[in-house]
Amino acid sequence: MKIIVTGGAGFIGGNFVHYMVEKYPDYEIVCLDKLTYAGNLETLEPVMDKPGFKFVKGDIADREFVYKLFEDEKPDIIVNFAAESHVDRSISDPGIFLQTNIIGTGVLLDACREYGIKRYHQVSTDEVYGDLPLDRPDLFFTETTPLHTSSPYSASKASADLLVLAYHRTFKLPVTISRCSNNYGPYHFPEKLIPLMIANCLNDKPLPVYGKGENVRDWLYVIDHCRAIDMIIHDGKVGEVYNIGGHNERTNLQVVETIIDALGKSRDLIQYVTDRPGHDMRYAIDPTKIHDELGWEPTTKFDDGIKQTIEWYLNNKSWWEKIISGEYQNYYDKMYKDR
Repeated sequence: MKIIVTGGAGFIGGNFVHYMVEKYPDYEIVCLDKLTYAGNLETLEPVMDKPGFKFVKGDIADREFVYKLFEDEKPDIIVNFAAESHVDRSISDPGIFLQTNIIGTGVLLDACREYGIKRYHQVSTDEVYGDLPLDRPDLFFTETTPLHTSSPYSASKASADLLVLAYHRTFKLPVTISRCSNNYGPYHFPEKLIPLMIANCLNDKPLPVYGKGENVRDWLYVIDHCRAIDMIIHDGKVGEVYNIGGHNERTNLQVVETIIDALGKSRDLIQYVTDRPGHDMRYAIDPTKIHDELGWEPTTKFDDGIKQTIEWYLNNKSWWEKIISGEYQNYYDKMYKDR
């Protein structure tokens, strides 16, 4: 079995690569990543020398490149993590989100049609559903919840989902989609909430919290997400969408306070800042479908997962300190310049 994992040098994609290389040593895993600001080749360092692993630098929106890659590799499965994913960046520069998240997905789908694949899996987000009110804790996103996007980022991801489903209906392409709640864990890019708060805490820097910190997210440990995708690509029904949620709802403020307390810092570091435009209030996933059909359920409780995550950042300071300094962007040249 040969799998192309796009966006595999990012946070979730990188963890998925590690997971698959370890679980399926007889598989061939080809990681395709453009190595933009959020792609870090050092994330893949533990698997670089594995016999079944290969890294390829490239852009999923580059049709000629993608077609050549498919022709050379002849993959069985495509798992598409490649995406611009930070909401704040989508507000300041929407264009790149449309290019990567929509056009790039279209190129991959066309390549799958041209060269034939057993499964194309689109990694999406619960943000395509919009948000839920804080005063209705009984409400959850299901796979039939209407799409109601709030940002250029979520709109681009919803567009990609619709494109994937259209290719299934029109061209009978064997596709699946997963929509997941907020992930956390090792190799999380430091601009995101949890790693940013850990890094700032360790450096006694202010901890910026949007608004009053009331926004609620359903947190899922990244390895639980990887297990779910593994199940979907092997046993999920073609043409189906699967929601993946952690049943670990926390307000942003609760998350920040948990990190502060774990690191023995003062809550005086919290600094409330002007809220993000169109900030979704609450995300909450109902994962009943994937549980009933595939037997998946999250195994890591938030209190345990956040401790493991903090410990990882304490033990891997060089990884995130290089990102903060910008040095990580030179890693590719160091690795490949003379090859």
